[in-house]
Amino acid sequence: MLLFSALWLTILLYPEPALSLSLEGLNLWFQKMIPALFPFMILSGLLIGLGLSDSFASLFAPVLRPLFRLSDSCLYCLVIGFLCGFPMGARVCAQSYEKGRLSRREATLMLAFCNNIGPVYFTGYALRLFPAKRPAVALLGMYGIPFLYGLILRHTLFSDVASGGGCSPASDPKEGLTLNRFFSELNASILSALNAITALGGYMIFCNLLNLLPRLLLRDFPDAVRLMGPLLEITSGLSRLEPGDGSLAFIFLPLGGLSCLAQTYSCLHGTDLSLKEYAFHKTVQTLLTAAFYGFVTAA
Repeated sequence: MLLFSALWLTILLYPEPALSLSLEGLNLWFQKMIPALFPFMILSGLLIGLGLSDSFASLFAPVLRPLFRLSDSCLYCLVIGFLCGFPMGARVCAQSYEKGRLSRREATLMLAFCNNIGPVYFTGYALRLFPAKRPAVALLGMYGIPFLYGLILRHTLFSDVASGGGCSPASDPKEGLTLNRFFSELNASILSALNAITALGGYMIFCNLLNLLPRLLLRDFPDAVRLMGPLLEITSGLSRLEPGDGSLAFIFLPLGGLSCLAQTYSCLHGTDLSLKEYAFHKTVQTLLTAAFYGFVTAA
């Protein structure tokens, strides 16, 4: 209650910075998130709805299945989570689980390491703000760590998950694949994506607005205010860091801040998948990332 009372009073007493932060969150959602995520949300939902996601994942199976020994439905979550970017990994895990294409154990495993910052975001935004002397090393730290972490989980804590030689779809994707069914699934996918992208925008605006509190309460500690930004809303927070904070920015990215955690909750809402387990695995990956970039910087 103290937190929300403070935020309420701050908005009333400082309407101009509150409006500016809200507008910043709205612009980030409209200009960055919608163009980058909304088409993938529709296409992924359509593939899962039509039962074609396994066929898509089978393209990558010759490389990934010998390593992970998982079903095509699991590999689909892995591919989308790494290529399409956050929070698509969480969304496809939840959708596949709801459709019965993943067991709860499989969905928990995939959620633990497949919900990552997208490579387009990392190379097109983060690396432009903080150019790396060795971009390949920066990419290795950002995506090699969660990939290896997933491998370790698969063969240790999740070794009980059945090995997959391809998952039998709940129904034959070719059966009844009529024009009517296609448009029905497309309509459902668009409506679902609209609902999801709207919720994500609300989280971005709200978490960016929370920057009001450290700006006012910690005004005598500008470094603390600067570091609080990425912990609340990652995209706007990165833009407020100093040019020399590149390694620090890369450490913040795997965690994603409060906004990313809230957006993941939005994707998992309605399922029994655990947000606490997700947050735990993300924290471990963040610590591993900090150790990696600390070693690279020292070297």
